[in-house]
Amino acid sequence: MRLAALYSGGKDSTYAVYLAQQAGLEVTDLLTVLPQDASMMYQVPNVEWAGLSAEALGIPHQTVQSAAGTEAELRAMTRGLDRTEAEGVVVGAVASDYQFVRVHQVCEALGLWVYAPLWRKDPRALLREYLDAGFAILIVAVAAEGLDAEWLGRTLDQDALRDLAKLHRTSGVHPAGEGGEFETWVTDGPNYGARIRVQEVMKRWEGTSGTYEVRKATLES
Repeated sequence: MRLAALYSGGKDSTYAVYLAQQAGLEVTDLLTVLPQDASMMYQVPNVEWAGLSAEALGIPHQTVQSAAGTEAELRAMTRGLDRTEAEGVVVGAVASDYQFVRVHQVCEALGLWVYAPLWRKDPRALLREYLDAGFAILIVAVAAEGLDAEWLGRTLDQDALRDLAKLHRTSGVHPAGEGGEFETWVTDGPNYGARIRVQEVMKRWEGTSGTYEVRKATLES
């Protein structure tokens, strides 16, 4: 079965692609929707680098620009999927009913099967799975109590997992960042043909949130 994946370059969409491949499914297309503004559907920070991640994965990639608002974002998804010959869609949703329901609405209208291998899995167990599988993950944005500027550019390793577990208990931070508490970018993994080397960044901090803005990155074997 040919599948297109909704893809940001972040941990969840990348791992969902990996699980699809491990299950023997053919991921033939990666689709990145570029929102005009903050979005409840799609990742925004560093998503413009998803094409480099797709190159590392060796999967054809397309981006679709979207105007602001949920309806515009869903139309953008529909346009992108219409350009593929996929029979189904891979989505990395973990706990967001908002995202899960809307992806299903679009796919039902297009007659596409939805493959959501992370849905409702324990988020702490998922993070451990990512690390055990060998993914290298950077935190590229934070927006929650307890997540300060020191988290920007931090590697999501075992120490970070322990700190996130503490913040979940003390501040209610979702362990996998499903509430937008943090965003990630995967720079290497078992299904990467080359790793991503970040060469130039700009840290931005405003009030209680910040981004790790990648300015230059390349692939290296």
